Amino acid sequence: MSVANKFSGAAVAGDGYRRFNNDLMSNSVRSSDVDVQFSNDQNTAKFSSKRTSAFLNSSHVADTEIELNNCCDYGGGDAEIDWEMIYHEAAIFLEEGQNNEKFDSHPHESEALPSYLMVHNKFYYNLDLFTSILLLALALTEDPAVPAFKLPVYIHAPIELIALIVIGVELGMKLQWMGWLTILRHKRTMIKGVLLAVMLFEVFVLLIRQTPHYRVTRALRPIFLIDTHCLGGVRRFIRQIFQSLPPIIDMLILILFFITLYSILGFFLFSSHNHNFFSPYNSFVSMFVLLTTANFPDVMMPSYAESRWHSLFFISYLCIVLYLLMNLMLAVVYETFTTIEKEKIKKLILHKHKGSELAFNLLVSKDHSKQLRFKQFQGLMKYFAAEKCDRDIVIIFKYLNTSDSGFLNKDEFSKIYDAVILRWSPQDANIPWFHAAWMPLQTTCQAALTVSSKMYFDIFFNVMILLNGIAMAHRAFYSVDTFDLKSSAIAFSGSWDTLLFSAIFILEALCKMLALGTSHYFKSAWNTFDFCAAVLPVYGFLSLLVWPEFYYVVIFRPLKIFRLFKIKKRYRDIIGTVALLSPLIKSALTVMLVVYYFFAIIGMELFGGYDMRDCCKGTVVEDFYQFKVSNGTALGYYYLNTFGNIAISCVTLFELTAVNNWFIVMNGYAVVVHPMARFYFIMFYLFTMIVLTIVVASILDAFRFRIQYKRQTTKRDEEKMLHEEVDLRWEELLIWIQDFQFLEKLRPELVVGGTTTFIGTRPRSREVLQSRMYCNEIESWLRDASTKEND
Repeated sequence: MSVANKFSGAAVAGDGYRRFNNDLMSNSVRSSDVDVQFSNDQNTAKFSSKRTSAFLNSSHVADTEIELNNCCDYGGGDAEIDWEMIYHEAAIFLEEGQNNEKFDSHPHESEALPSYLMVHNKFYYNLDLFTSILLLALALTEDPAVPAFKLPVYIHAPIELIALIVIGVELGMKLQWMGWLTILRHKRTMIKGVLLAVMLFEVFVLLIRQTPHYRVTRALRPIFLIDTHCLGGVRRFIRQIFQSLPPIIDMLILILFFITLYSILGFFLFSSHNHNFFSPYNSFVSMFVLLTTANFPDVMMPSYAESRWHSLFFISYLCIVLYLLMNLMLAVVYETFTTIEKEKIKKLILHKHKGSELAFNLLVSKDHSKQLRFKQFQGLMKYFAAEKCDRDIVIIFKYLNTSDSGFLNKDEFSKIYDAVILRWSPQDANIPWFHAAWMPLQTTCQAALTVSSKMYFDIFFNVMILLNGIAMAHRAFYSVDTFDLKSSAIAFSGSWDTLLFSAIFILEALCKMLALGTSHYFKSAWNTFDFCAAVLPVYGFLSLLVWPEFYYVVIFRPLKIFRLFKIKKRYRDIIGTVALLSPLIKSALTVMLVVYYFFAIIGMELFGGYDMRDCCKGTVVEDFYQFKVSNGTALGYYYLNTFGNIAISCVTLFELTAVNNWFIVMNGYAVVVHPMARFYFIMFYLFTMIVLTIVVASILDAFRFRIQYKRQTTKRDEEKMLHEEVDLRWEELLIWIQDFQFLEKLRPELVVGGTTTFIGTRPRSREVLQSRMYCNEIESWLRDASTKEND
């Protein structure tokens, strides 16, 4: 519920919002200037001011209109009425619409508004993120700790306490405006509060005892990280995982049914001669591992030796469960994911529209209840898009004002999300950067521009890349006969041909820089890659001269070959899909790290104190855990797969993710700890399988979307969609900008008395392309939402 204030001397407007009579007044009026008195029985407010009359504007958040005396209880006394608060809260409405966050967490009382605005600022966002990461990093220092980071209890426990207090302060501020009832409806906030209380109790116990104890709740620390403002994309990805769970669970139940069926049959068929089936429990575990093919064909061979016909049991199992049901699960998840993805787009569009509506109603005045003037728009942009300069704010206002009325209506303002992503530059920015440079430099740059624009320019350097690859292949085969790593590395990355090709590629980069200018050159990701791929081999060459055993630099020379993949359209589609997926990949990686952290902490608590060297005597995995040192050579290596600290645990979990021989690690701990230890490893496999299945479905959906988009959109249509043109007339600015100091700042970048044209460029993101693909559906969604709201 909004309690940001505006100036007025009249009663509540017809739409339920209290507004200022005049929106062209000073930015703020302090509490010393204004005395506010509210009547609890009427929806009116009486104000006396040294400068003007005013009353509070209370923006409704819920879909239904709420009377002021039901949503705000200010009592009497002074209240601070500040335009900056209005701008800040309106920006928060827009941010909540952009991040798909609920609108029902705004404060109910004016006293809570400063706390609300304090929590919703970049400093606190960064502080919250830093504190959450610090909490996770404490796992490196706590027992069992990574040796290089180990800290005593009296150091890491107070650090944890401070971090929890910082998080608790934020939660306490939320209580000021949300109240307990609202928090109970916010499951994420409620879980965070309960977890915070439990962790604070544990820290106090740790500080008193000064001895580490069993703390499985450390595995839940990622909840604080996920709840931070910066990880909104991760929360959306987790929400998609939960929404995709029903079909996954249905398919898992079907798969587990077949695993159980074959386990029972396998027990009765093979228990007499195959040790993998000597009990129903071991039979189930063996068939579950067979689902991952990690123990195949080892699990089959004893039975296969007994009778060749027994192979049909295992072949039919793999065909039904692995090749049919597992792929069918992917198909079902993909279909569910595509449906959820389109529904998500719809909800995001409507949520943004609602956020812009709430912000608009908060910003307009009573005299202009349907008109947003530039002054309020400028104040809003200071908080919503602080990175925008004054010139860009004027351009965005003009871009939105399609009616040329000098103010924005609600429909025009609703397009603000699209407007802020545009990057603006003057139309004459296409003029070569060197047009006013020193004449010899102009001649050189013009020659570079002419040469680099030719088709044969790229063909020549692609041939050079191919010759560089042939030279590398020759060096690699030549080095096989030397059996000397130093000379092989120098021959591959420190020879004369390395310098020759690097010089050619650096020449190409310099030519393009002279033609385009360095700033324009490095705007292209491909140009940045080309420059790095040209310079890094030189660094590798010099490194090998100084440190001949620094073999890592040999990777630099082959990088340039990657540019050849750009030639073929199929590879361009793949690279483009990866670019579109980059935000989702970041979210998926974060979720995987959270899963790893959770299971690593659980693994450290369950298995952290066990030594796996020479364990499992008399079992089938005995050889894998042998630890015999003879002449400095260790014969067994699986004993290294332990849970000694958070770093080693994550390496062990990654080996389990790869599923190759993962059952050896599982069986080792089942022998050393308890047979039920297998449950931990099976649950980890299921968790990672679910996440990775969603990732695969998202990759398929993104690739399919890109192909459909390419088929429906021509290159010319795409260029029109990605660019916008705005004409700014100086006389027009004089009408809707009243601040002459602000106009003076604009003079150097505009044509005074004339017209300046600017070109806006959209990023080629998936969200932008989706708005083009689903433009008809989006219009229909907005119409239906408007009709429903009017009804």
